[in-house]
Amino acid sequence: MEQNKFHKSFKLNGFSFSSVDEILSHTIGFSYEIQQFLKSWFSHNKSITVQTSGSTGIPKSILLKKEFIVNSARATGNYFDLQEHTTALLCLPLKYIAGKLMLIRALTLGWDLDVIESNSNPLEKVYKHYDFSAMVPLQLENSLSKVGLIKKLIVGGGVVSKQLESKLKNVSTAIYATYGMTETITHIAVKKLNKINKTPNFYQLLPGVQIYKDVRNCLLIKALHVSDEIIFTNDVVQIISDTQFEWLGRFDNVINSGGIKLYPEKIEKKLSKIISNRFFVAGKIDETLGEKVVLILEGNQKDIHYKGADLLKFETPKEIYFVEKFLETETKKIQRRKIMDLLKI
Repeated sequence: MEQNKFHKSFKLNGFSFSSVDEILSHTIGFSYEIQQFLKSWFSHNKSITVQTSGSTGIPKSILLKKEFIVNSARATGNYFDLQEHTTALLCLPLKYIAGKLMLIRALTLGWDLDVIESNSNPLEKVYKHYDFSAMVPLQLENSLSKVGLIKKLIVGGGVVSKQLESKLKNVSTAIYATYGMTETITHIAVKKLNKINKTPNFYQLLPGVQIYKDVRNCLLIKALHVSDEIIFTNDVVQIISDTQFEWLGRFDNVINSGGIKLYPEKIEKKLSKIISNRFFVAGKIDETLGEKVVLILEGNQKDIHYKGADLLKFETPKEIYFVEKFLETETKKIQRRKIMDLLKI
């Protein structure tokens, strides 16, 4: 069976292996979490259970076919030209799909994979050079001084702010934002964040992916190499072409203010030019407008001047809430709904 095989060139933290039993035996003393996942991966079951992060809803378990996971791994390898002997760094938690896929890519494609602790500053004690890695935006933000150690980097699990994006212009690493979810077995589209020859810049579909919109203008995904079914999302998009789209925001985050639909993510993109702290925008019930825009900011209370953000009248926050420390998922995604519930918004 395909899932019981691994590439002969696969290495884990410098160790090579001649059998599955050897891999499982080695990982017992190295990482119980990795050992348990690989035990499941090398079993005769045709599917594995993975957990969603819970950043946009209640965390849930999803059953994914191993055949589709292998297809996803190969698609990434082909798109980014990451073939046998690629050196890669895994610094994401293995609990979720992004971390699992780094390990499966290495097993499937024959990578030399180093696994380090997953924290908010993953490159702090790293001095080696790597061909490839994956991070969340907060990890990238904290790794800017050393990110040049990585040739190609994908960033997912959250929106890359305009402020962070502006810091990537002179970085030698080729950095890509990714679009995907657990149901699509990580990314089905990527967007270059630096070394860009043209603007505007849109998400580019990986081969074998087709997209449509529903009546809400939300994205529908047909990717038969990773899913038997069409995947319905709550992501509002503008389809640019058969292979490109622009992400506008989450349908469930839309603010209806005075009859005008406002996308928090679009407002956040403008505000990221003038706000350095982590923040997000939400809607609060208002007797006159129906909903009004409010700003939730991490850190101590301070004055915010919106002049440099080029906000429209309805986009300008009417209230500001300050939170000492944002609640996060294990993958460092901001838990918007839980924070709003605590603030009684």
